[in-house]
Amino acid sequence: MERRGGYIAVEGPIGVGKTSLARALARELNARTVLEDADDNPFLARFYEDPEQHALPVQLYFLLTRYNQQRDLAQQDLFTQATVADYLFAKDRIFATLNLAPDELTLYDNVYRLLDARMARPDLVVYLRANVEVLLERLRKRNRDFERHVGAGYLERVSAAFRDFFFYYDETPLLVVDTTELDFVADSDDLKDLIREIDRAGSGVQYFVPRKR
Repeated sequence: MERRGGYIAVEGPIGVGKTSLARALARELNARTVLEDADDNPFLARFYEDPEQHALPVQLYFLLTRYNQQRDLAQQDLFTQATVADYLFAKDRIFATLNLAPDELTLYDNVYRLLDARMARPDLVVYLRANVEVLLERLRKRNRDFERHVGAGYLERVSAAFRDFFFYYDETPLLVVDTTELDFVADSDDLKDLIREIDRAGSGVQYFVPRKR
């Protein structure tokens, strides 16, 4: 399948570099971008300070905001121009499962199922992963106030949840990329190699293995 006219979703845990890669891919592929804006979620900073109190509103806000973005996307012709998103709609439930109490998750799931049935599916998902030490370093570099409460323990839980989710994921073709020693923003060769892999990705699961230099 020719990816340059399709819909690519970039996914992975907090701090792995989803938005940076999505922007780089969009620039190279002449694509439009669909970017989530965590900074606009009024509950996010409070969630990191008191997760039990603010988990449900933060999740519902993200769910509905992403739905509105994806609804607009579904109404467009996804084949006239490449589209790159820095999230997969289904990923929202990963965080809901981690953060919500059982009764809150039941409520969330009732809303999620109604919305998910209307979503456009990507032609390819690029799943980024990295070890926790690298994720922490990248969070420190981007220096968002509300992320200063994020610790190694929470990042490990998030990373494990993503690994479990994508181990069973089969809705679309999947390209798995370990970014621990890669920098798609600073190293143009890394980015070119990844785009080459995206262009030839087939069905099922593939793994990006960078060339040795």
